[in-house]
Amino acid sequence: MYPPRVPPSATVDPMLPPNVPVVHDTVKKLEGFAAVLFGASVLGLSAIFVKFAAAGGATSTTVGFYRMLFALPGVYLLARRRGGVGAGAGRTWGLIAGAALFLDLWLWHAAMHETTAANATLLVGGLSPVWVALFAVSVLHLRYDVLAWLGQALGVTGALILALAKGARGGTGHGEVLAIVASVCYAAFTLTLKRARRTLQAEQALFWMTAGCLLCFLPVVLATGAPLLGYTTRAWWALVGLGVIVHIGGWWSASWGLGHTSAALGAIALQGQQVATLFLAAWLLAEPIKPLGLLGAALIVVGIVLVARNRDS
Repeated sequence: MYPPRVPPSATVDPMLPPNVPVVHDTVKKLEGFAAVLFGASVLGLSAIFVKFAAAGGATSTTVGFYRMLFALPGVYLLARRRGGVGAGAGRTWGLIAGAALFLDLWLWHAAMHETTAANATLLVGGLSPVWVALFAVSVLHLRYDVLAWLGQALGVTGALILALAKGARGGTGHGEVLAIVASVCYAAFTLTLKRARRTLQAEQALFWMTAGCLLCFLPVVLATGAPLLGYTTRAWWALVGLGVIVHIGGWWSASWGLGHTSAALGAIALQGQQVATLFLAAWLLAEPIKPLGLLGAALIVVGIVLVARNRDS
């Protein structure tokens, strides 16, 4: 029996599993894109929970540690329901993704000590999709048309305007350099998590990513002597929320979506986190939404749409 012929116009993603048909199904692609967007929206709660935890005594290091610790049992049970936690190359790539996420979070927090939180968040969230797109074009040989590059530019511009609305200003340069390196680590995280999904289910990839990140946070917490107890009740609930709602819910959805869409499209879809944070902060923290913030959010949304319509995204 002859294998099915691949239509000449079909889009082929070099990061899909080699033992699975490589023709993108349009419905699956749209579902994957929607899953990443939904996951990014849930991830928008991260900044809210971090604020609650920090106000209750948790440090940036212990926030990351407990986030992974509280998430690990849940993602383990989810992975076991898939027949096991997975093995082989997928496990290795999942652990690397966890290490990349740890470096991103660690450098981002360090950057905020050298510059404003708005500056650091702008550079991490705004630049990481650009690094992924450049990798996809230069290494994976995916094709980007003019409108897709315009979408990337609008995404960066929207992130800049959002940051300005939150108080981003020129810094000394030290924190900005750290944030740029963090953006590269976040891009590496997106790419390696996508690579882990070649052979692992979303739940399995999430388990190894979480384990890898926790293994990196543990020695840092022990070495710095960060306080692990003595937080307020609201801080503990915020840490549980980070682990269960944000990490499991948000990254489970995003991980599933990355398995069905390209890394470049997934990366810019993750910028939806910044838009979600804007409205969630207005709702939960009563932070005012400025017209400049709405303009930045709108540009990010338009940028996501333009990249999504690219034939090879």
